[in-house]
Amino acid sequence: MRKRKKTYDSIFKENAVKLSYERGNILQVGKELKLSRSILFRWRQEYEKFGSVAFCGSGNGKIRLNPEEQKIRELKRKIKQSEQNFEILKKGGNHFLNGRLMIFNFIKNNEKIFPIKRMCKILGVGEMTYRRWKKHVISKTQLRITLAKEEIASIFFDFKQQYGGYKITKELQIRGSKIARPTVSRYMKQMGLHSKQKRKFKITTNSNHNNFVAPNILNRKFTVSEPCRVWVSDITYIRIKDGFLYLTIILDLFDRKIIGWNLSNSLTTEQTTLPAWKMAVKNREIINELIFHSDRGIQYANRNFTKILDSHKLVTRSMSAKGNYWDNSIAESFFSRLKTEMIYRNKLLEKEQMEIEIFEFIENWYNKKRIHSALNFRTIEEFGKMKNII
Repeated sequence: MRKRKKTYDSIFKENAVKLSYERGNILQVGKELKLSRSILFRWRQEYEKFGSVAFCGSGNGKIRLNPEEQKIRELKRKIKQSEQNFEILKKGGNHFLNGRLMIFNFIKNNEKIFPIKRMCKILGVGEMTYRRWKKHVISKTQLRITLAKEEIASIFFDFKQQYGGYKITKELQIRGSKIARPTVSRYMKQMGLHSKQKRKFKITTNSNHNNFVAPNILNRKFTVSEPCRVWVSDITYIRIKDGFLYLTIILDLFDRKIIGWNLSNSLTTEQTTLPAWKMAVKNREIINELIFHSDRGIQYANRNFTKILDSHKLVTRSMSAKGNYWDNSIAESFFSRLKTEMIYRNKLLEKEQMEIEIFEFIENWYNKKRIHSALNFRTIEEFGKMKNII
């Protein structure tokens, strides 16, 4: 019967080598541990070359590397992984706009080339959802409905829970879907998704004064073919923990962009209309005839603001009829959206936090990401690029 080869674990090997160094006599240590001189000598050579990783096991194809070699190997692994990620995106990226079923088919067809988990992560789909699809646990119709609901819910929350069935349908159609509005509304109802309802808010305009009042030149002509032809402005209050803030905005009717705004503690002209006007003319230069429309509030009709506007020879003033909401409905509509989509969703905030929230809403949400029905369901940025407007 063949004698079974004796094996030693990594701890025994390392301790034997260290003991041989301490004693300085390989032959003596070998006798004590019942090891041949050649084995102990070989262990010492491996330890001197690889250090503590020298004894990684009893073979089985394991590779022993010193720390420097390990680092190089890890870097090569990461480079290979990055190259693989790039290949997945290169081959599968064109399936993004064709829906998840196309992505699932791509993953299935490339399982022998790339790891499933990595493809799912890179292409933005759930691994379990893919595996359920592959095993046909749910029918194609059920999966289509599930994926449609996921997309609807994603849009609903991405757009701050403000889009109803109509706008979500438009957003889906922009992304290439052919889903109908009644279907979207039905799925939203099933999922309990309801857009935030608008609230009425108080009017802060004081038109009881003896200052200059301009005629209503705009006359509700809210469609404009060029930028810097009609600007509309208004002021609203915003409740905070210890009182109120006042937001003044100036909006260009061409692309509905807020080009000037200011948040203040009081309703003086110096803290409302003047700083908003300065921002507007800084953001968009007045080079053609411009109608500036507002209500009859004292902040617009007083001498200081009138003087500023009159200094711009191309500016013509226009004011709403007394107490008539519809004459300046675009500006009023913005405030309605602001309060519905941001103010009413939060608890009362401190002044500093409200200032941050207002900036985020105007500059990063409304002016950049929110789609507008007046712009054929494009964002202001998309519309501006199409028209070569900044």
